[in-house]
Amino acid sequence: MKQEPINKLETMPVGRLMLSMGIPVILSMMLQAVYNIVDSAFVSHMPKTGELALNALTLAFPVQMLMIAIGIGTGVGANALLSKSIGQKEYEKASLVSGNALFLGFLIYLVFLLFGLFGTVFYAASQTDNPAVRHMVVVYLQICCNASFGIVFFSIFEKLLQATGRSGFSTIAQVSGALINVCLDPVLIYGWLGLPAMGVAGAAYATVIGQIFSALLGLIFHLRQNREIRHALSYLKPDVGILKAIYAIGLPAILAQALMSAMTYGMNLILGSISEAAVTAYGLYYKIQQFILFAAFGLRDAITPIVSFNHGLGSRRRVTDGIKYGICYTLLLMTAGLIAVHLSAASLTALFGLSGSTRTLCISAMQIISISFLFAGVNIAYQGIFQALDSGLASLLLSVLRQCLLVLPVAWEFSFLARRSPHLIWTVWITFIIAEGLSFLFASICLKRIYRTILSKLEESTYEKHHHHQP
Repeated sequence: MKQEPINKLETMPVGRLMLSMGIPVILSMMLQAVYNIVDSAFVSHMPKTGELALNALTLAFPVQMLMIAIGIGTGVGANALLSKSIGQKEYEKASLVSGNALFLGFLIYLVFLLFGLFGTVFYAASQTDNPAVRHMVVVYLQICCNASFGIVFFSIFEKLLQATGRSGFSTIAQVSGALINVCLDPVLIYGWLGLPAMGVAGAAYATVIGQIFSALLGLIFHLRQNREIRHALSYLKPDVGILKAIYAIGLPAILAQALMSAMTYGMNLILGSISEAAVTAYGLYYKIQQFILFAAFGLRDAITPIVSFNHGLGSRRRVTDGIKYGICYTLLLMTAGLIAVHLSAASLTALFGLSGSTRTLCISAMQIISISFLFAGVNIAYQGIFQALDSGLASLLLSVLRQCLLVLPVAWEFSFLARRSPHLIWTVWITFIIAEGLSFLFASICLKRIYRTILSKLEESTYEKHHHHQP
């Protein structure tokens, strides 16, 4: 039963294999960006306060990203450990991994619950001096954090289902939650069907209800479909060895995603020193950018197991094919995203109800920053390749460079120009092109070193010697 995917990893032509594995994950990852885009679209059309509400959701976004980062990173660690345990027929260990992952979910939820109860006021005050925006940030985040068990547990159930080869069920759960969010947004925000208009609070309730529904479906699928795993309360008892093993794998994934949250928080502070409109413009652009870049993350999650498996197999040709196809497909995705953003920049800003200087700023951000997609996509692919080839440090350094060290200091310097002359804000936008371009150079040097020190030592595998004719 478990042999079929292993055979595919070894025998299916790499280009076709990457598409068959990547497309479902790409769609799933892009759906993760739907929640915030949908919320933003609806709140932007709130009477009188739409732009303020859009600004508030932008400021709340880093916390939501951090929830997803910790939930998914924990799930990634459990996924790898669970899959390995089942492959080795160690079903008792697999059950402990599953139970301990759920135990960690409870702890993660407790942390964000405490933040929702006690930290949101301080967080909002650190981001804006506008009392109306600050109030909206607090309201939105308190609801999202107090009910964050939905997104936390869905992230874990998603990875547990993927670990057993049942990713289709996690996609069903995710799509269902997203549809509920879309349907509830206008009802709760504007007060349709006789309900009171709740504004930003309505957007938060729509989001968490969708997430909770996804988590409940994920739980049902996990209990019914993951038959290799025993489900009992005794497996929730923490096992130090398993907890360490989960985070030995999952911590780099958490750090990489958490850096995105830190960068967004830092950019909000920098742009806030220029104008509130700049924060709103960047926030909307960033959510649209996430929709494109999450496609690259989805493809990366197909590149990594293909390259990793064939590295373990000793197949130099299939490893290099995995790298080649991974970068080519990523470039195609990012080129399509770049063209789409350029062509739709004006219509997207109109869709979100932006006008005046905010709309102009958002269009310029889309048209300038999106040029960095080409470098950013390849850098994301490189991160997966490095992880697959036991070069986790290079992957982590690449994340730090492209999302912190080469972005925030440069953007801060350029912000002084924009404060003196607002028309020079384009200098802040080119920060991302500079950061991704320099990070690409660093990654390319790392890949050359990996070819020299790791791949050049791989010999032709037994499989390759007997299958030279395979395309």
